[in-house]
Amino acid sequence: MCRTGTRWHGDEEGTHRPKDMRTVVPDTREQRTPRGPRTVDPPHRRACPRATLSRTFGTVDMTVPEDTDTGTVSTTPLGRLRAVTVTGDALTAVRTRRLVARDGRSGYVVVTLLDSGAGRLEQDGRVALLSAGDIFVHDMARPLRLSLPRPFRTKSLVLPRDVLSLSEPDMAHVTARPLGPGTPLGGLLSPFLAGLVDGAGNCAPRTGELMARNVVDLLDVLADEVLGRTAEDAPGGNRALLLRIRAFIDRHLADPGLTPQTIAEAHHISLRYLHKLFESEDATVGRWIQRRRLEACRRDLTLHGNATIAAVAHRWGFTSAAHFSRVFRTAYGMAPREWRAAREPAPQRTSPEDA
Repeated sequence: MCRTGTRWHGDEEGTHRPKDMRTVVPDTREQRTPRGPRTVDPPHRRACPRATLSRTFGTVDMTVPEDTDTGTVSTTPLGRLRAVTVTGDALTAVRTRRLVARDGRSGYVVVTLLDSGAGRLEQDGRVALLSAGDIFVHDMARPLRLSLPRPFRTKSLVLPRDVLSLSEPDMAHVTARPLGPGTPLGGLLSPFLAGLVDGAGNCAPRTGELMARNVVDLLDVLADEVLGRTAEDAPGGNRALLLRIRAFIDRHLADPGLTPQTIAEAHHISLRYLHKLFESEDATVGRWIQRRRLEACRRDLTLHGNATIAAVAHRWGFTSAAHFSRVFRTAYGMAPREWRAAREPAPQRTSPEDA
């Protein structure tokens, strides 16, 4: 597992800085974020993560409150992308045109989940007020200002711009537009991004990079929604739209009225285009729906032993128990009742000695 953790700690001696600016010397020991009393001198309690964060996200100027304590930066490579978790007491990061011009990290875009805390992001002429659970995007190629006035935790994916199918003008429309957890796209992206960052160190680099591609796809979808583009018009939008449709199907499996036609209408595309999207899959739209329903029924048959076969079938959108039994046998080579019986624990036999 290739994972690095850094704790910002203390001031760098001999550095000329404004009164409210403090650079840092990273402490590469095992990272911790202690709270409560600490046996360090007051100047070292006013630590600031400028150097640490600049190496991760690009050069920034930092201001921090006088009573700022410590924080952590944890980074895990995912191929060309990086998963980053940052915790801290409070900070304000400013990236000016001068810093953008001299920095070598301008070719990156950052997708961030504000896991806890509150904040304010300014970029591309917009001001976004951030709450816990919001996802926001900022582009390192242009000036920005990010303020996190109280203890916070962020989970970010840092990705090269060239992995996106967005032009620079399109990217400028996506920044500083927070997605709340209550929005359809935010509700899909938020848990996925959090899970990806938290588990990045436990998967192979190739696997992590493939998972990160789903976040990239959803970012393309966000741009399509902001710009008002249809799926047919969006560059490279097929994969992103297919991801959304598959998630939509999973959310509506219990609805007997879920059909290719209703899916196409819900996503404002033609039925013909929907079938074209699924040409890259190993099933038609209808077969995909049926497969996902059968997988859900198979799981419930094992977990809910008291439920009738018909009840399980109806729970997941099958209107006919007989039809369900036929397609189940075709898919798995046995009837639903046989499947359940084969997975029930065998009764324990009583030996003559125990009788």
